[in-house]
Amino acid sequence: MAEIQQRGTRDLAVVEELGEDSHWTQLAKKYWSKPAKSKKVKPEVIRNEIWDVLEKEEFPFRSLLLLENLQLLENYLWPGYSDASTNYHVLLTALLVTVKSRENLPTWSIFADDPARFSSFFRRVLSMSLDSSLSAKIRTHLLSFLISAFQSLDNGLVRKECAPLVSISIWHNLASESAREHKFEEHGQLRKAWRAAAKRYEAADEEAQAKLRFERAWLYTLLLDFVGRLYKEDPENVVYCERFLEFLTDLESQLPTRRYVNTLVQDLNLLALIRISPMFNTLVNGLLRDLFVLCRHFVNFSIDDNTGTQYSRTQSNERHYENLARLQRTTLKHFKSKLTILALSNYGAIDQRQELEGHFKQLTDIELGELCELLGFRTGYPSAAGVQMNRELLMEVLISAHERRKTFQESVRDLTTQPTEIELYDSSLMRNETFNGARSLAIPKINLQYLSVGDFLWRSFILYRCEQFFEIRGYLENVVKRLQPESTDSDGGVRFGGFSKMALPITKPAILEAAPPKVGHDQPAYIRAEITLNVSRLADSVRRDWDSLRPEDVVYLLAVKPPEDSSSFTDGHYAKKRPQTSGLLTLRTAEVVQLLDENGRLIREPPPHQVNGYGSRPRIRRLIVHLDPVSFKADAELKGDGRPDFYESVNVIVRRNQRENNFKKILETIQSLALSDVPVPAWLQEVFLGYGDPASATYTRLANKLKAVDFRDTFIDWQHLVESFPGKTIEAQSEDVKSHGPPFVIEASTTSIPVAPKPSKKRRRGEAEPMQQTKESTKVSTYRPPARGPYPTDTPKMNRVRFTPAQIEAIASGTQPGLTVIVGPPGTGKTDVATQIINNVYHDFPSQRTLLMAHSNQALNQLFQKIMALDIDGRHLLRLGQGEGDLETAESFSKYGRVESFLDNRAYLLGEVDRLAANFGAPGAHGSSCETAGYFNSVYVQPAWSKFWDQAKAPESAEADIVSAFPFHHYFQNAPQPLFPPSSTKESVLDIVRGCQSHITKLFTSIEDIRPFEILRSNKDKMNYLMIKEARIIAMTTTHAAMRRQEIADLGFHYDNVIMEEAAQITEIENFIPLALQKPKDGELPLQRVVLCGDHLQNSPIIQNMAFRQFANLEQSLFLRLVRLGVPTINLDHQGRARPSIAELYKWRYPDLKNLPNVRSEPEYLRANAGFRYEYQFIDVPDYKGTGESQPTPHFFQNLGEAEYAVATYQYMRLLDYPASKISILTTYAGQRALIRDILGHRCAKNRLFGMPRIVTTVDKYQGEQNDYIILSLTRTRHPGYLRDIRRLTVALSRARLGLYILGRRSVFRSTPELLQAFKLPLDRPEKLLLTTGEVFPTQRLMEDQVEETEMAGVEHLGQYVFEMTQAKVKMLKRGEGQLPPQEVNVGMVDEEVVDDAEMEDEEMDVGDGEIKVEEPEEPELDSIT
Repeated sequence: MAEIQQRGTRDLAVVEELGEDSHWTQLAKKYWSKPAKSKKVKPEVIRNEIWDVLEKEEFPFRSLLLLENLQLLENYLWPGYSDASTNYHVLLTALLVTVKSRENLPTWSIFADDPARFSSFFRRVLSMSLDSSLSAKIRTHLLSFLISAFQSLDNGLVRKECAPLVSISIWHNLASESAREHKFEEHGQLRKAWRAAAKRYEAADEEAQAKLRFERAWLYTLLLDFVGRLYKEDPENVVYCERFLEFLTDLESQLPTRRYVNTLVQDLNLLALIRISPMFNTLVNGLLRDLFVLCRHFVNFSIDDNTGTQYSRTQSNERHYENLARLQRTTLKHFKSKLTILALSNYGAIDQRQELEGHFKQLTDIELGELCELLGFRTGYPSAAGVQMNRELLMEVLISAHERRKTFQESVRDLTTQPTEIELYDSSLMRNETFNGARSLAIPKINLQYLSVGDFLWRSFILYRCEQFFEIRGYLENVVKRLQPESTDSDGGVRFGGFSKMALPITKPAILEAAPPKVGHDQPAYIRAEITLNVSRLADSVRRDWDSLRPEDVVYLLAVKPPEDSSSFTDGHYAKKRPQTSGLLTLRTAEVVQLLDENGRLIREPPPHQVNGYGSRPRIRRLIVHLDPVSFKADAELKGDGRPDFYESVNVIVRRNQRENNFKKILETIQSLALSDVPVPAWLQEVFLGYGDPASATYTRLANKLKAVDFRDTFIDWQHLVESFPGKTIEAQSEDVKSHGPPFVIEASTTSIPVAPKPSKKRRRGEAEPMQQTKESTKVSTYRPPARGPYPTDTPKMNRVRFTPAQIEAIASGTQPGLTVIVGPPGTGKTDVATQIINNVYHDFPSQRTLLMAHSNQALNQLFQKIMALDIDGRHLLRLGQGEGDLETAESFSKYGRVESFLDNRAYLLGEVDRLAANFGAPGAHGSSCETAGYFNSVYVQPAWSKFWDQAKAPESAEADIVSAFPFHHYFQNAPQPLFPPSSTKESVLDIVRGCQSHITKLFTSIEDIRPFEILRSNKDKMNYLMIKEARIIAMTTTHAAMRRQEIADLGFHYDNVIMEEAAQITEIENFIPLALQKPKDGELPLQRVVLCGDHLQNSPIIQNMAFRQFANLEQSLFLRLVRLGVPTINLDHQGRARPSIAELYKWRYPDLKNLPNVRSEPEYLRANAGFRYEYQFIDVPDYKGTGESQPTPHFFQNLGEAEYAVATYQYMRLLDYPASKISILTTYAGQRALIRDILGHRCAKNRLFGMPRIVTTVDKYQGEQNDYIILSLTRTRHPGYLRDIRRLTVALSRARLGLYILGRRSVFRSTPELLQAFKLPLDRPEKLLLTTGEVFPTQRLMEDQVEETEMAGVEHLGQYVFEMTQAKVKMLKRGEGQLPPQEVNVGMVDEEVVDDAEMEDEEMDVGDGEIKVEEPEEPELDSIT
């Protein structure tokens, strides 16, 4: 299975020591600066100069990362490894592999060429992991290596080494034969597997048997060693045990590793041993206890370990009751005198820890041991483990085995979706903030496989909740910091010396109503409260933001006081932060119900007369909210106990940007899915969970595969069809098919055409004749499409894209049922393929409905607009969500807009009915309603058609007879004339008539579809009917789906197909929710097709927190996981976006990428860029006024020199008449984006000569977009930052079609090994910007033409050059020699990215002392342009 090439984000303190004086750099130059396949390694160098230095420093991650960057593993350790290598050599290799794995680097590819040596190395790691002479720290690092290995089971090399360690052979270590026999009785195939393992052992030689004995004893020995460390008072063991629990949790959380391991873990009573250990019960070891809880969750997960079937709640209860019944029978038989009450009690009275402990107390130590033996529990351990079978352990074994455990559904149900200060400052959440990789975390991981769909939803809920609460805490702390709370000396109150436009001081909320609890609940149904907002002193823009609060928005009620000294104390491995240190004392959330003005009127939108401060200034807003009933009930109980009333101390209300404040709805959606046992379609279940055959969900493996597919207008002509199936035999059903145009119907032949094999020169004696090779045969037929009508609007819209063979393969797979995964490199037409799939499904399956999904509104709107250009009826299209307003269409496709469109069409269609009535001379108001139109169709139109066809089909009818009998001459008199050309044959006349009938039939079909909207009265009913009945193609973002899932499913919404754009940019839970927007039918989701389009080599989902990104792997998308699992993908391999020379910049990521003919032949690709010597160039930008990168606030990187250079380059292009709409400026950081926007605002925004570029945005936000010319600012000058993530760099280099100009520090990116391949071509060109003179856009100069060039020495030189050009152009314009550029549309666009809080608060960005001040022009005329 191919390694996934990806690079993670680096720590900010990395690579700075790669200077000449670094100890590690000197070593690298001396010993391994150049790679070699085999290199003689000096053991003394490894021991004395590398290992001893690292050990002395306690293996700092910084140094290990530096060594990884210096290619120590690739160039020295691995080429020099052999069986004779020292243990230090092995340990260093394992350490660097762990570093690569943590940084999401390609980890195992360097070992792929020599599996035998890798196997030897892996065995030595396993042996050393058991070596008690090694320190706990070193063994912890070895455990980290093993964790990386078991997380990479998609790699065949690693899987081969890991699989035997968790095979059925480890059951040799079970306590007794009876325990093993009990498992064999549960599943008969286990006995077969056991016997097969025994036969392999018996058939092996002595060396192989020793290897097998080691494999089956390795995990058992490791477990016993772990238990022994739990009972030793050694601080170093704590970190080891934490890491071991992480390792054990990883094994238990995936079925292939869990299948036999879980039985061994339970046989060892491991959970009981951990629970009573001194280490577990030491107060400061909070992380260890949290890891134990997580491990216990997976050990006890309700699933059949052998088959992977999740037990239902009923089955789980039955298994629990069986255990209790067995306990009761045993105690009644053997301990009747002491445990009679236990034996005769009902199950509910004896399945709690306290009750069980009370019963078992009556037994002596010997009796407890006997009871354990009778119940089949292990009561003896090897002496090396140091386990004493005392009373405490025996009691814990019995209690933990029989107490009632929470199911994962119950644990999800009990977690709140609304944060309080307790959740935000919980110790387990705070550890995630301080994560640096040195210690484990007690959070679940997203990896290759899941135990069940419920397990996936549980993990997703936990991780998404933690991530959102982490963001909320950071946001609120930032707001409180800006408010600058201060104590008032007089009354001990709080005043605010600062300001934040996202927060307002308030008085306590007024509780209006507490509704009675709902049935089955003990908290109020809702708590209605009123909050008074004083908006009199707010600026108009800020007040309008507060007025934009909508129902269901979440606001935050804070009790704030001046922050205390940031004293901290330790819990586990971090300095625990308390709310008081940030000033945030308590927190509650509330949901907006409505916003009223001071007169109690509902505020819908700002009054038009109150703009820019004019008109009466509002003073008061009354906000009606629903408080969190769970928190309210808890607060009321605390108040009853004499605690202070929280709502008395509330003094601040905070809001968040609407796009980032949707956490509550999404958490509730995931929670409800986890509680509802939502299924996955049976054909997709195993692939989704990561088990079985990866290809089992593709259409070739499904029983409902279509035998024939109508491809309609997918193919342009016959030649295109033949070219689209290379290597296949195309059979035309008849000769006229080849001369006929589309549509084409393709049927895969069931019998292959034999082809004679090539003669072999060598054949072994007695070898049978080789079987004949066969080629797949494809049968093609065609048909005459039915005529649509005589009007131009009846002409169908046809596809004009000449799809490549790979695109045709993707379209064919997507049209068939099943799972289709389409990998589309930049510019390869993923969106065109998706739209054609939609078009085919729409026409081939009229009863099916399709759901379109994308992560961003921008990508969804692009896809939607391409769909509208196809032959799809607009009344079947629907766009949900706020992004519908950005659609560049004449009509609205929102629910409201579609309803209005139906009603508008109603008037037109009923007018057409009146025209038909005039055609027949039928009196009456036939077009007064849809109902009367239907009657008219039945009484007049249908009988007329029946009568006509009876005459037309008569054998004696001639052309003239048919024309004269045609009953709709009057109606079609406004059609292009003549309706029946004089030279028409009988067949062509009948074809015209069929088109006319089709036109009239569609008229009445459309009227019938509109009729429900005529009957339904409320707009809500009309919109709901539209969505669940009328729309056949529904588009929405994944965020909208997550927020509205329950509401949509409750309407009875159903669909058959899901097509997802940007699938590699969407987290797994966002991938899953669109599959579950409908309620199951017969226990299964009725999905037919799932099409995922994306590119895992470009950006992944953006996760801000390092713990969730690196440790939990939350940035992994379903798309990437399916690729890792080996699910068949269709790789698009021809790009038609960029010049071939620009495409070469990222072709190294896509070795099979080729160029379409258009980029080699069209003039715009052949011509040079006017005014530039090269079509792409990496321009070195030195420090500007002594400063390179700067960081005004944490992670808010800026580079003034690059910003000035980017703006000057843009101005230069505009002076050469480049259209502003064809230029985009991209940056790698939001801070640089803000700086460039600020400079453009001063220099260009109000200047007609320049204007604003199409967009200034970040690279991450521009994925999926393109423009002719890109100016790219890399920003960083000390180290590359997150551009070490090759996926981001791939996006950055692939956005330009015709010109790419990169601004950056060449020395930084040249010294980064993983970036060398990406920047190889740009670095070969001059580092100074080379311009050409005497050209304007567009130039006629060709790319290969030689021309005189002018070198720009730096940003000052370019600025002066642009200034002189501007002066010259102004003079020319004053002489009347030319004109100002026209005002362009679609320029100065603002991206959807949520702005940084620092950026959000400041009206103008402070860019430092180096900013070039430019006075704003007083008038936008020629005199002020310069």
